[in-house]
Amino acid sequence: MLTITNEQARQFILVRQGLMGKHVFTGKEGAYRFVRQAGCIQYDPVDVCGKNAELTLQSRVKGFRRKTLEDLLYRDRLLVDYLDKELSILPSEDWPYFSGYRERSREHAKQFPGIAELEEQAVDYIREKGPVSSDTLPIEGTIYWHSSMHWSGHWEKESQAARSVLEQLYTDGTLLIHHKSGSRKFYDLADKYLPAELLNAPNPCADEEALRDWRILRRIGAIGLMWNRRSDAWLRINMTTEERDRAFERLEKKNLIMPVQVEGLRFPLYMKSGDMPLMEQVIAGQADTRARLEFLAPLDPMMWDRKLIEAIWEFRYSWEIYTPVSKRQYGYYVLPVLYGDRFIGRIEPKADRKAGTLTVSQIWLEPGVRQTRKLSGAIDGAVQRLAKMNGCACP
Repeated sequence: MLTITNEQARQFILVRQGLMGKHVFTGKEGAYRFVRQAGCIQYDPVDVCGKNAELTLQSRVKGFRRKTLEDLLYRDRLLVDYLDKELSILPSEDWPYFSGYRERSREHAKQFPGIAELEEQAVDYIREKGPVSSDTLPIEGTIYWHSSMHWSGHWEKESQAARSVLEQLYTDGTLLIHHKSGSRKFYDLADKYLPAELLNAPNPCADEEALRDWRILRRIGAIGLMWNRRSDAWLRINMTTEERDRAFERLEKKNLIMPVQVEGLRFPLYMKSGDMPLMEQVIAGQADTRARLEFLAPLDPMMWDRKLIEAIWEFRYSWEIYTPVSKRQYGYYVLPVLYGDRFIGRIEPKADRKAGTLTVSQIWLEPGVRQTRKLSGAIDGAVQRLAKMNGCACP
């Protein structure tokens, strides 16, 4: 088994993520390449200083603007909003792999008498009129319904009929998100934007076992190094511990992943075998590890397994957005600050796009981190980039 130091593990992950050295992701093409590498980036509607997906790309993609992601999603259609690791943004080319979601959604809908007629009514209206939101689709009233895309499992005894029908058709794959206005989604027919050969393509995986292997390999690639332990990184992959163990065994036997022992860690980590050339560069000291300072999104792929972050970086991060104010240690929307190969603190920025300003409420540095002129300059540069992405200036 390959054994590496903790520093080499940090550098490998960060170089692969495009968070160290010269930017390897630039502009629209770079944003698309990163999403393909990660497999998916999580969507979250909260917009304090940029939405989660935008912050994820802004930290890696040189010249990223909010419009960059909008164009990839809603003009070029190279990316699509759909369910993966929760509600996510993923490459449109991966659409066939999620046929199981759509099949289960259609079966789920059969539990609710009357919804088929409402779906037909909605499709006819959208085909004639174009994109709609739940506020503009002329279906009145409420129905007893529960969306198969909700994670909670709670039954909604009364749900707005228009919203319910749109969500059902969206999960079925009949509709896709045409665009968003703030957090409001507008839907249109998928067959107007995605080619028939993609919409009708069979799942490339022969069975659930093969699909599970594909998804686990994809999540390992999203992070760079990952362990075979219970983790939020596996969210939405339906599997038991035993099934995950067998998947890791199959992937290793096929030489698709390989174990890596990091000094000081109890459990081995795994990387994609195709990443061995980069690992060799890191070990030989030949990788570009020049320091950059970046703010990470709360649901950034780097942060999917916070226990792994704590084990490798000795940095404990909790997203306190849902924590009661009296119990927060930091703030409502606080971003981890990465400098070189270390997490050096947290920052709480807020964009006021109407006023055109971005302000920083507070910066918390980790114990032992000194506020130097160089560090202050690096933080200021990152704040300026974040402000520019939000269409703001710093007062």
